[in-house]
Amino acid sequence: QVQLVESGGGLVQAGGSLRLSCAASGRTLRSYAMGWFRQAPGKEREFVAAVSWGAGNTNYAASVKGRFTISRNNTKNTTYLQMNSLKPEDTAVYYCASNPRGLGSRRYEYDYWGQGTQVTVSS
Repeated sequence: QVQLVESGGGLVQAGGSLRLSCAASGRTLRSYAMGWFRQAPGKEREFVAAVSWGAGNTNYAASVKGRFTISRNNTKNTTYLQMNSLKPEDTAVYYCASNPRGLGSRRYEYDYWGQGTQVTVSS
């Protein structure tokens, strides 16, 4: 089993920054890609970003490209999401998840999920 725990969420003003972390424990996630999704109230959970095991490849949703950066430190079993130039529409619960296949953006490609961390951006 794998446990994923997100942290770093909070309340920030528009234009501000936050860095989310996702700590993995349990069995190894070697060769897994890691991704971030988000879910706003009343909306479907949507893909945000993904990073390959070696961190050499990334994939971003168009809505966050150029503002968010995904990275990982495999020695710490931690994946990060640096969020800059935040907008009120970025308000959501952010989830990290593991993908044994690659950098896909579909929910069904991801097997383990964290419980989420709330990000609120005020205008």
